[in-house]
Amino acid sequence: MRHAVVPGLVIAFWTLFASALHAYEIEGELRVGDAAADTHLRIISTTDIDLFEPLLAAFVAANPEIAIDYVVASSAEVMKAVQSGDRFDLALSSAMDLQTKLSNDGYTQPYSSAATDLVPDWGNWRDHLFAFSQETVTLVISPAAFEGLEIPQTRQDLIRLLRDHEDRFRGRIGTYDISQSGAGYLFATQDARASESYWRLSEVMGNLGTRFFCCTSEMIEKVATGEIAMAYNVLGSYAAARTDLAYGIRIVELQDYTIMMLRTAAILRDAPNPEAAGLFIDHLIRAAWGAGERDYYPFPRFPAPEGAVSATRRPIRLGPGLLVYLDGLKRRAFLSEWRDAMRW
Repeated sequence: MRHAVVPGLVIAFWTLFASALHAYEIEGELRVGDAAADTHLRIISTTDIDLFEPLLAAFVAANPEIAIDYVVASSAEVMKAVQSGDRFDLALSSAMDLQTKLSNDGYTQPYSSAATDLVPDWGNWRDHLFAFSQETVTLVISPAAFEGLEIPQTRQDLIRLLRDHEDRFRGRIGTYDISQSGAGYLFATQDARASESYWRLSEVMGNLGTRFFCCTSEMIEKVATGEIAMAYNVLGSYAAARTDLAYGIRIVELQDYTIMMLRTAAILRDAPNPEAAGLFIDHLIRAAWGAGERDYYPFPRFPAPEGAVSATRRPIRLGPGLLVYLDGLKRRAFLSEWRDAMRW
């Protein structure tokens, strides 16, 4: 992981005691910049501090009058924080469906600039939500566990492999607990919409005692140690960032289709500092979609397909279609079918 080194820049951790003060839980906090800065931009995000710190530092270096208070929480807790009325300026999340709901429910405000024109149409929803990353949802495997086997290239390949080698993979498959993970639920619903093979694969995985996890990082670590042989539907960007685990993992983009999650940013309706928030939106967009590469940008850059669907990489399109599976009845029905398939 590359980190920006900025002379004179203050990067410090602090404690808000959020669990005591707020109705939501946080995972980490970081202050970047001068505590005496004129403006304190408050951001709540699902992106890990280690991954995002260089990008924050680059923004503050270019705008020293602004300090950033960066809070990390799960996608569900980000939503709670915004709905509770805590005065954040920006919400950044990997859960595109929850971000869309926040915007649809009136918790965000519109923004436009020369930078926002760089975002593809399918990555901009009504000038309220802006995609600032494209990240593949992948299969991560342990090369040692696959020794002597052909690496699957499609979901049908994976289904055949698991059926033919049940003893090798029993109890050694991981995926999200989608009843708890907002991103995992999004990936599963989009996977199911893309192909019926998702449910056949889920049944095979369920027969083999699949294990369920909260987050990508935990699954990647267990693949690297050999505790599990593979992790299905995990973020390739997080796996690629774990250079310390490169010896024990391999990222596989399945060629029948690979879902691409769009990490999105929104300026909140009651943002105390909307102008500074707009500057940060521009900073994100230029890093993601502008000409040239920034060494502080933590995500892979892919050519933007002209439409919402490319040959194998398929970005999840922003819009009201993402709200379908947030409906209470739809969610309960999907989770029930998933639990039956996974035998969980």
